[in-house]
Amino acid sequence: MSTERKENKMGVMPVKKLIVTMSLPMMVSMLVQALYNVVDSIYVARLSESALTAVTLAFPLQNLMIALGSGTGVGINALLSRSLGAKRFERSDAAANTGLLLTFLNAVLFLFIGLFAADAFIRTQTDVSEIISHGSTYLRIVTCFSVGIFFQMTFERLLQSTGLTVYSMISQAAGAIINIILDPILIFGMFGLPAFGVAGAAYATIAGQIIAAVLGLIMNLKFNKEIHFSFAKILHPQPEIVGRIYAVGVPSILMMSIGSVMTYLMNRILIAFSTPVFGLNNGLIPVLAYNYGARSKPRIDEALKFSVMVAALIMCTGTLIMNLFPSQLLGFFNASEDMLAIGVPALHIISVHFPIAAVCIVLGSVFQAFSQSIYSLIISIGRQLVILIPAAWLLAQSGNVNNVWWCFLIAESASLMLSVIFFRKIYREHVMTL
Repeated sequence: MSTERKENKMGVMPVKKLIVTMSLPMMVSMLVQALYNVVDSIYVARLSESALTAVTLAFPLQNLMIALGSGTGVGINALLSRSLGAKRFERSDAAANTGLLLTFLNAVLFLFIGLFAADAFIRTQTDVSEIISHGSTYLRIVTCFSVGIFFQMTFERLLQSTGLTVYSMISQAAGAIINIILDPILIFGMFGLPAFGVAGAAYATIAGQIIAAVLGLIMNLKFNKEIHFSFAKILHPQPEIVGRIYAVGVPSILMMSIGSVMTYLMNRILIAFSTPVFGLNNGLIPVLAYNYGARSKPRIDEALKFSVMVAALIMCTGTLIMNLFPSQLLGFFNASEDMLAIGVPALHIISVHFPIAAVCIVLGSVFQAFSQSIYSLIISIGRQLVILIPAAWLLAQSGNVNNVWWCFLIAESASLMLSVIFFRKIYREHVMTL
């Protein structure tokens, strides 16, 4: 009966149209997601500089939480899409149901981290009591109630895995909009509610995530006909499926976790805040995985070429904006003259590496889609721990903070070289043989 399922669009739709219809909704949702992160920071900055610093210091552990959820989702995504492409529907259902159990366990893990480690984590980065108080409060709330973000990410990945990226966009955008609406209400106290301050930003964040998770569940149940949920399968996972998910997921988790370590160390060295990066890989991974499972080399080639072009265009646009309007961008954060003096050159220099990063992002999608995430992990270790942090430290010895930002270009250039080497190896071994 399972073989009678209609062919998924990822195997039949013209490739350029497929990449656009898969990626555009996720690019929009990423923009909205980035917007509400910015809005969070804008509102918190109006409380005080120490409040903004506190939220900044919480970012590495938040990013670690996102890394675990997203990395697990990548493993689910790759296995599910490949199984669909190979018409192994029992296996794709097993990937989805096992993924839900792993998601729940991730949330439980961060519940304990929030209860017992949030305060200690902030204290490792600062000894200012006001910052510690704000940071611990914010971090404890977003980690103890991480069930929202973990299930939001998993339900969105399930929609993405079967090509339903529009619904994934709706889920994420709804959560972000809820966050944006609630931010000023809960931070400053409006409509008769008390002013929660930094805690209000955290409450707004988890509210948006929980609502997005609920919407994601509803849309999977209503529209995702290629996945069948079962409590029996959720409670009795197959060890082999868990292994398959984490064979791809663990390297991805570690790869993204290294970003958290990098941000944490950069906070220690520079007390700076992180810079968002655009990505196209969420739309590309299921397309590549599906057509790899379906053994369609022409569609893989076309998807790669088109995605590199689109990613490069996006990143070049980002470089242009950061070079033309750096003061205006920093002005959203009530930047002082001292902050502008540091921030404007920083945006100029950091944005130079964006086009290089575009190629690395697309090639990283190949590693994940073909279950070769270990290469992404090696690249991340080389880029962020072996090169980026040491380069930042060495450049900081010059005494000129503007020199430090060149570490991003140095690290991204090394990342590009490794990415090309590994891509050529994987392409020869996995695509040329199709």
